[in-house]
Amino acid sequence: MKTIKLFTLLAIFIGFSPCSVNDDEPTLLEVETELVSNFYAPQLGGQGQPVSGDFTKFDFTTGAVTTSTDEWDIAFRGTDIIINGGTSSGETDEPARTGNVAAYIANGTMASVTMVDASLLDQDTLNAHVLANWYTYSGPPNHLILPTAGKILVIKTRDGKYAKIEILSYYKDAPENPNAYSDEDRYFTFNYEYNPNEGEITFQ
Repeated sequence: MKTIKLFTLLAIFIGFSPCSVNDDEPTLLEVETELVSNFYAPQLGGQGQPVSGDFTKFDFTTGAVTTSTDEWDIAFRGTDIIINGGTSSGETDEPARTGNVAAYIANGTMASVTMVDASLLDQDTLNAHVLANWYTYSGPPNHLILPTAGKILVIKTRDGKYAKIEILSYYKDAPENPNAYSDEDRYFTFNYEYNPNEGEITFQ
């Protein structure tokens, strides 16, 4: 009789035990943090001559350079940065936009930009690239291309995920004090964070 009562009480206890609060919540993947060094983005022409040459495309899903015509999010050529969304400006060799990528430049640091402001997201147009103002040109005599401090590139990827980029250098091996006459340019070094969870707008 005691054994029957014990099993009855145990069944009642199990029946009324609260379920885990996380049972119905999806498991989120961790935000990925990466440093990309010497990302080469060459161009032909410039300095008064027509600019041409392929853009170097980057895919956040794989975290790597890609030559795909469709599966890319952001692309670089010289100082130009374009996204796979919006309208081509008509530049020579500029790839067709086949995705719905959007972006904006946030004011702050990688640490302070913790959430996407969806109201600021925009796309490339015939007249302007949305990420055009990432750098400052020092002018003569130094003629340096320097990432503007406090500018973070925020990107909504082609598959509805989010990333942010901090460009650290435009020169090979990211010298602390670059020299435009001796350091090779068009080699980007940048940090990025990528949230692989669709629709998640935070970088926590």
